[in-house]
Parts: sequence; structure tokens; C-alpha cells
Amino acid sequence: MRSFKKVLAVGVLAWGASMGAVAQAQDKVRMGLFISSSAMPYFIAKERGYFAAENLDVEGIPLATHPLIVQGLVKGDLDAASNLLSLEGANINALRPNTLKYFSINCQNKKYEVEAYVVPVNSPVKSIRDLKGKRIMSAPGPGNLFVAKGVLKAVGIDEKDYQMQEQQLSVHVGAMQSNQFDAAYTVEPIVSIMVAQGAARKLESGLIATHMLGRDNACAVLAGGVMSNKFMDERPQVAERLARAWARALKDGNNDPKARELLVKHMNTSAALAPTVPLSYYNMVSDLKPDEVNDFQRLVDQATAYGLVKQKIDVKTMLKSY
Repeated sequence: MRSFKKVLAVGVLAWGASMGAVAQAQDKVRMGLFISSSAMPYFIAKERGYFAAENLDVEGIPLATHPLIVQGLVKGDLDAASNLLSLEGANINALRPNTLKYFSINCQNKKYEVEAYVVPVNSPVKSIRDLKGKRIMSAPGPGNLFVAKGVLKAVGIDEKDYQMQEQQLSVHVGAMQSNQFDAAYTVEPIVSIMVAQGAARKLESGLIATHMLGRDNACAVLAGGVMSNKFMDERPQVAERLARAWARALKDGNNDPKARELLVKHMNTSAALAPTVPLSYYNMVSDLKPDEVNDFQRLVDQATAYGLVKQKIDVKTMLKSY
């Protein structure tokens, strides 16, 4: 009898331990990453333990283009993305309503510089208006091509008056060093790396706000954090915890200069350069101002008129507040 009680006690303890392990298991979230400065919130939340504090295991999956991120979200291979291009998100929601929602938005402009046109350091080009007839490299994907061309259109340069070719960000520095192109539309931290290495000089930044939205301080919404509707519907509590961790990361990205140190580890940026790399301004959707939503709508409307976004869409239908 004593032996049976001992076996029973051991069994109960083992069962309790296993149940405790189950209770402590972290919820897995698969997040697509486009490796640029707009992906910083993921690295901040990961490295500073904000995901872990919410009992989340968030796996970042680097993907070379935004259409691949959309594909992953549609197929269910991804639950979320750190920085999906807003125009790609608008297009898939126009074609397949309720595919995904933005829960955070990145504003970029003359103050919060992310995108820029650059030229070789010895180029005679003095302004973007001088890019007529030039060979231009663009950041990859339909959305980036649209804004790269949209900026030139806004200053009076027609598409037939230049050559533009998209290239993966990983080759931008080398392509400029070898003079394969006369100019490039690219993003941070590539812009800062090019300038620091003497591969290029910055022609103009904050392009979308100034030329496509008409105000230097406009909120050019080119990227933001998204979750798939499937993920939010099936795992609402996990989605809420992800949003809480994300909000902490955004606060650090906006207010803590030391957050830029993560550029060294994750984006091939030198320790000397990292503190100077510009970042966008990060907002949770719940903190957006009406004029920022209006700026988002204006950019999407331009993409719709161009044909990139296939149907008119109200951006408010693709925003989720936490």
C-alpha cells in the first residue's frame, strides 16, 4: 500500500510538472520581415524582451519583397509582418477584403527620413529634376516602383524619359559603387551606408511627403505593422499581447536613441554610423491623428488612380486599434 501511494505521488508530481510546462509554453507567432529601418520595431521587441514578457515566441522571417510577405499572409504561412508596404496592403485588401489590418503605422517625411534619391558622389546631377534621361535603380516591389516614379512625375518627369530597374536592397551599395546606375531610389539604412562609404551622395530625402502629398511634414505612410485577419480572429488574445509588446517597441524607437544600436547587429550598419541613421515615426493605430489618416488615404488614392491598387478602398477599413 505504501509503495502504491509512493508511485501515485510521483505520478501526480510528474503530471503537475508537465501541466506547468504546458502553461508556460510561449505562443508562437510567425512574422514577415522586409529588412530595412522600418523593421526596427521587431528587433527592438525581440532583443529587449518585450515579446517574451507577453509569453510570445515571435519568429522573424526575412523576405526579399513585399509581395512575398502578402503571399505568406494570404496562405497562412505568416501571422503578421513587421513592415508591410502600405500600398501592397491596400491592394490585397481591395482584391480580398479583410485579408489583413495595420495595427501600427510608420510616418516618414522631411523630419523622419526613410526614402531618398541618391547619385554617385561625382555626378553632375544637382536635383531630382535633373534625372530626366538617367538610368535609375529602385528599391524592389511594385509599391516602391510606384513611389519612385510618382516622385519624378510630381516634378514633371514622364516615365518614358528615364530607365528604372528594381534591385534587391542587398545589391544597392555595390551597384552604386560600380556606377551601374546614374541614381537610385533607396531606403534607410542603405542611404546612410552609401553616403558614409562614399558610394553616393544624398540628392533629396522625404520625397513622398514633399512631392506626392505636397507638404514636407505630411505623414507619408509607406509601411506599418500588420496582422492577418485569420490570426486576429482565431487567436485574439495572442494578437492583443503582440500589440502590447509592439507598442513598447514603438515607444523605444521614437524616444530611445540607443535603439539604433540594433542596426549594427541586424542591418550591417557600422557602430559609428548607427546613431545617425534616420528612422520613421512609429504610431500605434490607436494614436493616429485624423490628418495622418487623411495623408494615408491620399497616397492610396494616388496608387489607385495609377492602377497599382486595383479598386478604391477606404483606409479606415484596414486599420485595427489596440
